[in-house]
Amino acid sequence: MSLLTVQDLHVTYRTPGQPPVRAVRGVSFSLAAGESLGIVGESGCGKSSLARALIGLQPASAGTLTFEGRAVDHLSRQGFRNYRRAVQMVFQDATGSLNPRMTVRQTLHEVLRVHRMRPAAAIPQRVDELLDLVGLPTTVLDAFPREISGGQCQRVSFARCLALEPRLIIADEPVSALDVSVQARILNLIRSLQQRLGLSIILISHDLAVVRNICDRVAVMHDGVFVETGIAADVLDAPRHAYTRTLLEAVPDVGRALQSKLKAER
Repeated sequence: MSLLTVQDLHVTYRTPGQPPVRAVRGVSFSLAAGESLGIVGESGCGKSSLARALIGLQPASAGTLTFEGRAVDHLSRQGFRNYRRAVQMVFQDATGSLNPRMTVRQTLHEVLRVHRMRPAAAIPQRVDELLDLVGLPTTVLDAFPREISGGQCQRVSFARCLALEPRLIIADEPVSALDVSVQARILNLIRSLQQRLGLSIILISHDLAVVRNICDRVAVMHDGVFVETGIAADVLDAPRHAYTRTLLEAVPDVGRALQSKLKAER
């Protein structure tokens, strides 16, 4: 059984006096437990709108979303709360997604306390475990987001997600704001977490090179629809759609640099 099944999903934005904007136009796919899917396409193609619809931040205009065999639209209030805990999202702007007035310790303590993931006495130990999972030293615990690097902030974002013990993490452009060497470390972190914890991953990117060594399958998105899907190696090595070939040709040098860094960081 699929972990997540999306059928004919539409996302339309409506503004009074303006024509509707159809950001997502009938997207369908399924994701198995432990599988990784890369969704790639240029800015404005609908990737982030799709991601936000998957976690309930943006209502879908039409279509169905099924998680572990249950229709998300038909979940009770508690059921939807459980779904939101099981499906977590890491955003592009890691620093901006963290509360600037809270230290790393406070951020992780809060999510564990609010969602009652651990008894109060066990929270400090769990925080240390989460930092170890994402490769951060305990010295960052009393730092504010502005006092640590962008790559460290992204690791904190992953730790905050992992605190809720999710089944699926949606990472929306998680490395686009980072330099190539830091990108490689974060991408290798994603791969390591998937293997160690059995997570399912949806990795959203505008760069095919980012998903080449991370994802089992890839879906190429253009103008709100998937124009090509398949096993990542097949799609990236022998693209059938003209748009996929255009994406591959657009970033050859960056792609090669990232590939080298990924291999060096392993």
